[in-house]
Amino acid sequence: MGRKLPPFRLGQYYHLYNRGAHRQPIFLETDNYLFVLSKIKGYITELSLTIIAYCLMPNHYHLFVRQDGEERAGKLAQLVFNSYVKAYNKRYHHSGTLFEGPYNARIIDNESYLLHLCRYIHANPVKDGLVEKLEEWPYSNYLEWIGRRAGTLVNNEFIFDYFQTPGEYEAFVQDYLLYRQLPEGLVYLEE
Repeated sequence: MGRKLPPFRLGQYYHLYNRGAHRQPIFLETDNYLFVLSKIKGYITELSLTIIAYCLMPNHYHLFVRQDGEERAGKLAQLVFNSYVKAYNKRYHHSGTLFEGPYNARIIDNESYLLHLCRYIHANPVKDGLVEKLEEWPYSNYLEWIGRRAGTLVNNEFIFDYFQTPGEYEAFVQDYLLYRQLPEGLVYLEE
């Protein structure tokens, strides 16, 4: 039985994610992360997407996007990671699958889910023990959200629609890291 993707519609928010086959790393060095970020930056305008939150982790990724045009949001994951797999295979003389399967997509259709998903995505590097402080992980747009880095893969208007100050969002994320509780019924990348 194939995977079931949500309908892709103009103005809708989506969580796109995937994990390495057998939970193995998909990013081996800094250049790998930078390659993917460059590809994302290149495709978001072409596909009329807005990046809300993202985090690239050693063995998985999260992209939280808004579809602002007619091209389906899931095309971003297809284009970016098909290109990445080809480059990865060539560079590391790899063959076979890199990911568990095709990307997954979930529609984000309520405000509570939307806000909690942002902090869940950004909290990943600390939650998974890669860094002690989120500010130390360069492969997410958390630093843009809290005003400590100027980047282009972020939508400041979205941030200020929900949080009056960067510190308010920072506290929101830290609350999750402290208590590790998210609303019941929300589905994220299965651990």
